[in-house]
Amino acid sequence: MPPSALHSPYVLVLTCPDVKGVVAAVSSYLADNDASITESNHFNDQLNNSFSMRTAFRPDGPGFPDLESLRQGFQLIARRFRMDWQLVDMTVKPKVVIAVSKFGHCLYDLLHRARSGSLPIDIPAVISNHDDMRSFVEWSGIPYHHLPVKGDPMKRDKAAQEAAFMDVVKQTGADLVVLARYMQILSADLCGQLSGRCINIHHSFLPSFKGAKPYHQAHARGVKLIGATAHYVTTDLDEGPIIEQGIERVDHTKTPEDLVDIGRDIECAVLARAVRWHIERRILVTGQKTIVFS
Repeated sequence: MPPSALHSPYVLVLTCPDVKGVVAAVSSYLADNDASITESNHFNDQLNNSFSMRTAFRPDGPGFPDLESLRQGFQLIARRFRMDWQLVDMTVKPKVVIAVSKFGHCLYDLLHRARSGSLPIDIPAVISNHDDMRSFVEWSGIPYHHLPVKGDPMKRDKAAQEAAFMDVVKQTGADLVVLARYMQILSADLCGQLSGRCINIHHSFLPSFKGAKPYHQAHARGVKLIGATAHYVTTDLDEGPIIEQGIERVDHTKTPEDLVDIGRDIECAVLARAVRWHIERRILVTGQKTIVFS
């Protein structure tokens, strides 16, 4: 479970029209049910006249009900303020399926964080269109699903591969899919099925340096900043709602290989933060943007 879950085992996240009384109603409801608020963040979006809020809380008295009763009781408030809301038990580890191709740095980092307990997730499966990562993944005790794509990616074998991909997601009960340098474009259908629960990482050169060896292309152009972006996957390639970004300054003394090493470190850190914020319910998607209560 998350280290903070012992003190704040429950999180309420909500979005609703921006009207007065929301914070008071939520606080009073929790207090009336013997809950103590440990963290509260909110944001008034004046441009869209909306209000977003994340509240972490813990039981603090004999009158604290079970989670389902707490949810049932909150529905009256949710209807009153026309809320889109979730009430989550943070002691339950989310299940995260990781997809990877031939570059393993983000995969290695996530497995290490999960194994050490610094990232409180269960990884029930790893999916890849290549077999390169099998030995490491299976050594880590995680099932490895090799789902290659053959021929023209627009033809039926691509559809079959994606159907098998989604079967793994469903069978494992995955809460989140992470594309840890998974070098395949997802179809509109698969993007739709994974909407709001699929995170991708890419170098921030896009769309300036597409194709093979982007860091080498950047070196040839003498870039001074390199970085990475984590975002939710949508049908707009690499243009989904941004969760987190990171950069580092470089100069003329760096070789292309130096840029690759620095870039991969940034990718790992940015992706880990994005995954953590997602499982802690710190992210709310509003159209093409995100609100991140970090």
